[in-house]
Amino acid sequence: MNNIILKDAILRIGEVSGVEGKKVFIKVDKNKNSSDLFFDGDIIKNVSVGSYVEIKKGFLSIIGKAEGEKLSEDNFSNNNEYTHANKNLRLLTLSLVGYIGFNGRFIGGIKELPLIGNEAYILTEEKIQIIHRLTPAKGNVINIAKTDTEDIPITFPINGIFNSHIAIFGNTGSGKSNTLAALYQGLFDVAGSHNDFLQNSKFLLFDFNGEYVKPACITNNKTIYNLRTQDDTGKKIPLSFNELFDDETLSVLVEATEKTQKPFLKRALRFYKKSKDKPDFASYLKTILQNKVKDILKMANKDNAFKLLDYIEEILKPFVDEITERELRNDIEFHGGIAGTFKKLGETTYFDKHPEAIENTNLFSATAYITTDKLQSISPLSQFEIFLHLQLLEDLFRYKVNNEHIYPVISRIKSKQLSIERIFIINESCNFWGENNCVIINLHDVNLDMKKTIPLLLAKNIYNAHKKESNTKSLNIIIDEAHNILSKTSFRETEDWKDYRLETFEEIIKEGRKFGVFVTISSQRPNDISETIISQAHNYFIHQLINQKDLLTIGNAVSYIDKITEESIPTLSVGTCIFSGIATPMPLKLKITELADCKKPNSHTFKFNNILDKPNTPVDADSAR
Repeated sequence: MNNIILKDAILRIGEVSGVEGKKVFIKVDKNKNSSDLFFDGDIIKNVSVGSYVEIKKGFLSIIGKAEGEKLSEDNFSNNNEYTHANKNLRLLTLSLVGYIGFNGRFIGGIKELPLIGNEAYILTEEKIQIIHRLTPAKGNVINIAKTDTEDIPITFPINGIFNSHIAIFGNTGSGKSNTLAALYQGLFDVAGSHNDFLQNSKFLLFDFNGEYVKPACITNNKTIYNLRTQDDTGKKIPLSFNELFDDETLSVLVEATEKTQKPFLKRALRFYKKSKDKPDFASYLKTILQNKVKDILKMANKDNAFKLLDYIEEILKPFVDEITERELRNDIEFHGGIAGTFKKLGETTYFDKHPEAIENTNLFSATAYITTDKLQSISPLSQFEIFLHLQLLEDLFRYKVNNEHIYPVISRIKSKQLSIERIFIINESCNFWGENNCVIINLHDVNLDMKKTIPLLLAKNIYNAHKKESNTKSLNIIIDEAHNILSKTSFRETEDWKDYRLETFEEIIKEGRKFGVFVTISSQRPNDISETIISQAHNYFIHQLINQKDLLTIGNAVSYIDKITEESIPTLSVGTCIFSGIATPMPLKLKITELADCKKPNSHTFKFNNILDKPNTPVDADSAR
C-alpha cells in the first residue's frame, strides 16, 4: 500500500485545471518542474511538449499528449516576495488521444472527458509500451522500427498493414526508399518460407530508378525485368499473342481515344486475326490488296485517290526493295482535273473503262512480292500495321470516316513499335511471374512515354486477371516514385488520356480491396498525386516534407494526424517518420531500422569524399587543355 502511495506521489505531475472540448489544461505541481525524476532506481523524463500524460478519472486512464505549455502567475501564493522562484504556475495544454480500457489495451479516440481536479501522471514504462502496442498478443508481426523518443521497439501487424493501401511520402534523401524496402523485407523474412504465402500472394513493384534490383533487396527470390528501350539487351516481358494483340492492351500502348480510335483498333484486330487464321495467310493478304488497288485506280476523286495510294505504298514497303518502291507509280497518271480517272502513262487506256488493264501496272504487280516467307519474316506488330492501313482503306471506302481522326493512332503505333518490341516478347508458354511471387519492373532505362504506359498496362491487366481468381489470393501493387504515373497534371498527354490513366488507378485503389488487391505508393511529391488516391490510403509513413503545398496535401488528406504532429514533419531527421492510419490508434513518431548494405535500395546520396579520399593523380597539362 505504501509503495502504491509513494509511486503515485512521485509520478503525479499535477491536476486538471480546465477542459475546453478536446483541450485539457493541467496545472503542474511546483515540485515537478525539473527535467528528470528518479523512480525505482531509474531516471524518468519529466513531462514536456510531445510527452504523453495519464489522467485518472476513477478507474479509467485517459491519455493525452502535451501540445504546449506556458507560465501563469500564482495570484494565490502566500509568499509576497515577487522574485521568489515559485511565484509562477506551469500550465500544460493537452490534446486527448485515447484511453486504456479495463482490458489493459490502449484505444484511440475519446470515451470520456476528464473532470477538473482529476490527477495527472507521468506514464510508466509499462504504460508507454501499452499505448505504442500495435499488435494483439497473437498474430504474425514484423519488427522494423522504434519510437523516436523512448526507443521502444514497434511491431507491425502483418494483418492490418499489408492488407491495406499504404502511402509513403518524403523529400528525396529522407529515408522513404529504406522504409518501403524494410516493410516488404520484413514481410518476406517472416512469411517467405511458407508455401501458402508463396502460392497465394503476389507482389508487383514498379521501380522507376532501379533502386530495388539488388539480389538481396526485399527478397532473394524475385523475378526482375530490367527493361530497356535504347537497345535489345533488356529482359523482355512475355505476353501471349492474344494478350499483346488485345484491344485494351493496344489502346493503352498507343493512347487511343475512346470514341473513334479504339473502335477502329477493334475492327483492325478482328480483321488481322481473321486473316492470320486463313490456311494461306500470304495469298489471302495478296488478294485483298489487289482488290484495293483496283478500287483505287478506278476512283474519280484525285485527292482521295492519291491519299489512298500512299497507304498502299505503306503496306508494300516491307515486301519490296527501294528501287521497286520508287517505281510503284511510274507507269500511271491521273487524267483530268479534280474529277477524272487514272490511266496508263503515255497511253489512252483509262482504268474506269478498262479495269483489266490495272493488272499490268507496277502497283498491282508489286503484290506478287507478298509471299509466305516474307510475311513470316516481319514481326507480328508490323503485320498488324499492314492491317491497320487495310482497315483504314476499308473504312474510307465504306463508312466515309474522317482520316484526320484515325490516322494519328497508326502514326503512334509506328513511332512506338521499336520500343514495344524491345519491351515485350510474344511467348505462349513463359510465365510472367517465373518461379517467384515477387516481380520487379525496372524502368530506369525506359523512355518517358513508355514509363507512363507500362505500369498502366501491367497494373490494369494483372488487376483484371486477379479479379477472376479466388478471393483467397492477394495481390500487392507497389509503385515507387508514384508521381510519375499518378500525377494529376501532365503536359505530355491529352486531357482524355490523363483522365483514363488516373481513373484506372483510382478504380484499383477504391475497389481493389474487395478482390484482395492492395496498393503501396511512395513519392516525394504528394501534391502532384491525385487527391482521390492519397485519401484512399489506409496507413501513412510520412518522412520529412518541406514544400508547403505537400504539407497542405497531407493535412487535407490524412485525417489521423494531429496539429503538433503535422507541424513536426518539416523537421524530421533522416529515417524518422510519422506513422498514422488504421493500424495505429494514434500517430507515432518512428525511427525506421536502417537495412544492411546488401539489402538497402540503391538510393544513397553521392559523397564527394569518395572521390577526394582517393590517392591524388597528377593531371597531365596537355590532356587538361
